[in-house]
Amino acid sequence: MTSSEIDIQQLRANADAAGQLLKALANPDRLLLLCQLSQGERNVSDLEALLGIQQPTLSQQLAVLRREGLVETRREGKQIFYRISSPAALAVINTLYQLFCEGQENQ
Repeated sequence: MTSSEIDIQQLRANADAAGQLLKALANPDRLLLLCQLSQGERNVSDLEALLGIQQPTLSQQLAVLRREGLVETRREGKQIFYRISSPAALAVINTLYQLFCEGQENQ
């Protein structure tokens, strides 16, 4: 096997991983959730109040993010707190914020 074949195999694996991340982000509710979580840890009640996403939808979308390894949870009593666990997801969210949100606050 040549080094270029290895590079192509690695490139394909990286492309697959990038595709999985983009697929997980390809939902407006999940983007809103990750945007809020990029500011720090939040519990489910806070996310529901801040984003106006109904609890069943919120739970479903958080489950997708958790299954894809983009968020982690922490339990404190009856409350569950979520935080971003994927550096790649955080980097993409920060880039999307710069492209689509910065400077939009005053418009």
